[in-house]
Amino acid sequence: MNRQAIIERFTGGAFSTPDEQLPPPRGDRELNPHMRPKADLCPAAVLIPLVDRTDGLTVLLTQRTDHLEHHPGQISFPGGRIEDIDVSGSHQGAINAALRETEEEVGLHRRQVSVIGLLDDYETRTGFRVTPVVGIISPPFTLRLDPFEVAQAFEVPLDHLLDPANHQRHRHTVNGAEHMFHAMPYEDHYIWGATAGMLMSLYEFLNPGTPA
Repeated sequence: MNRQAIIERFTGGAFSTPDEQLPPPRGDRELNPHMRPKADLCPAAVLIPLVDRTDGLTVLLTQRTDHLEHHPGQISFPGGRIEDIDVSGSHQGAINAALRETEEEVGLHRRQVSVIGLLDDYETRTGFRVTPVVGIISPPFTLRLDPFEVAQAFEVPLDHLLDPANHQRHRHTVNGAEHMFHAMPYEDHYIWGATAGMLMSLYEFLNPGTPA
């Protein structure tokens, strides 16, 4: 799928009108209905950065460092908690947080990101309510990784992530309970959990009516 087709999809009815009921949030409970939702979810936002390469769109991902408190060593999008300085309306606060965290983590200035829309919020088992912000980045750009938070950054072809042949579901045991999760391996990178779940949200948004 090319840049123009994605922009048209987001501008052609991405958000509910005031007369429509907002959709329920996505999240880890979709594969694990036995999970009890946490009472107080921490609001957060991530940027799903689509890089407009000449040979096709890619998605910029990071690997978190091993010492972080939340999701150490995992593949993720740039992002983090929505702070007081970000809040200026629900959607704008999420956009501000995603762009601020992206600049802090990988050195990509917000002027280099063209935000085209938001996906439905995603609730994680670990207690976050994440708003995925989708933006397009046009090369050239230079990344400056924060060595405390980011071990590496890499790109994955969007076509790979949107190909159902690369969509997997697996199980693991956490605190004695079995949980199912999405996964999308790419080369030596294991993309799974909430990151893969939000990529599934992107897939379903761009391919309405297609079963997951």
